Amino acid sequence: MLLLLLAALAVFQLALAFGAPMGRFAWGGQHRVLPTSLRIGSLSSIVIYALIAVIVAARADLFAVAVSDGVVRVASCVVAAYFLLGIGIGIGIGLNAASRSRPERNLMTPLCAALCVSAFVVSLG
Repeated sequence: MLLLLLAALAVFQLALAFGAPMGRFAWGGQHRVLPTSLRIGSLSSIVIYALIAVIVAARADLFAVAVSDGVVRVASCVVAAYFLLGIGIGIGIGLNAASRSRPERNLMTPLCAALCVSAFVVSLG
């Protein structure tokens, strides 16, 4: 489930980066079409989602990695904390819950909560 949510978010951020008029669902919801700086932020988010997906997939033993299981376990705990604390590029539960944009609050807050719960399930093994 976590990998599916990350993939959906990556597609969403890619659409935003290419000018899709869905800005009310992201980055505070102040722009229908994101300005260049936020489009770059959306592209950066995709890189972060990809890194998280690799960690999650490795923790779920979907493929072998060249690092120890302990490193993967710690990295998956960091991912879970990332979602719980809302650190990073606007994907935290708290940041989305506090958004002035009602569409962002209504869509992204529960999505981030699902990401958080899923990340903890994966990190616990």
